Amino acid sequence: MKTINPKETKTAEVHALLLGAIAPRPIAFASTVDEEGNVNLSPFSFFNVFSAKPPIVVFSPARRVRDNTSKHTLENVMTTKEVVINIGNYDIVEQMSLASTEYDKGVNEFIKSGLTSEPSVMVRAPRVKEAPVALECRVNEVISLGPEGGAGNLVICEVLLIHVSENILDEEGKIDPYKLDAVARMGGDYYLRANGDCIFELPKPVRNKGVGVDQLPEHIRNSSILSGNHLARLGNTEVIPTTEEVEAFKADPLVSYTFNKYGHDKTLLREEFERLAKQLLDDHQVLEAWKILLMCE
Repeated sequence: MKTINPKETKTAEVHALLLGAIAPRPIAFASTVDEEGNVNLSPFSFFNVFSAKPPIVVFSPARRVRDNTSKHTLENVMTTKEVVINIGNYDIVEQMSLASTEYDKGVNEFIKSGLTSEPSVMVRAPRVKEAPVALECRVNEVISLGPEGGAGNLVICEVLLIHVSENILDEEGKIDPYKLDAVARMGGDYYLRANGDCIFELPKPVRNKGVGVDQLPEHIRNSSILSGNHLARLGNTEVIPTTEEVEAFKADPLVSYTFNKYGHDKTLLREEFERLAKQLLDDHQVLEAWKILLMCE
C-alpha cells in the first residue's frame, strides 16, 4: 500500500487524492446574495447534514489552491449570514456544473446556467425552482480551517424552511430515492447518479442486536466463498435457527437435490451449500442461508 504524507506532498495532489477517496459526496448547490443584492449560485461537494434538532447542515467553500483567493459564496455568507442550499439531481446536473464556472463577481449564475430563480420566504437569496429540495438557512457560524490555498471554511447553517417537490415523495410522504435521482461528486470529472442498481437496502443493526461475526461457527467464518459482507449479514441475525428447523429444511427440493448429487463427497457438498447460501444471502434470505450453512457442520 502506498503511503502519502500531506506535509511532503503538493496541495493539489493531496486535494485530488482526498476527493478521489472520499466519495461519493453530496452536493450543496448554494445560492447567496451580496450586500447589493447581486445573486451568486455555485455547487460545493464538501457538504453534509449534522443535526436534526436544531436542523444543521454544513458546507465548505475552500480557498482556491492555485492563488489562495476566496470564493464569492464565502464572501456573501460572511456578509449576509444567509444561504439557500438547493439539492441538485440528474435533471439539472449539467446546469449545476456550469454554475461552478468562475464568473466575475456580480455575474448571475442563474442566468448563465439557464436555471430559474424563485423568491425565498425567510432569506434574501432566491432558491432554484428546478431543484427537488431547497433549504433556506441562516448562517450561524463560519469557521476558517486555515489561511493557505486549499483551506476549507465550515459554513454552519441552521435550516429555517425546507421546500420539497411533491414529485419526489412516495405514498407515505417520504422522499423516494429513485424519484429524487440524486447526483454526487467523485474525484476529477466523475459523478455518481444515485439510481437504478446503485441504490440498495440494508437493514440497520440498531433494529436488533446481532450475534456478530465472532459468534459464527468456525467453518462459516473460514469460508472461501462467502465474503466479509456475507458474514456480516449472518452476524446481524439475532436468533440462529434451531436444529429442528435445520432438519426440516432438508426437505426443501433444492436442498434435497444437492444432498443427492454431492452427498458422497463432504468437501463438494460443503462447497455447493456455501454457494447456495451465498445466493440466498444476496437475495436477502438470511434465515434460509443460515439453515444451509448449519448443514455443513
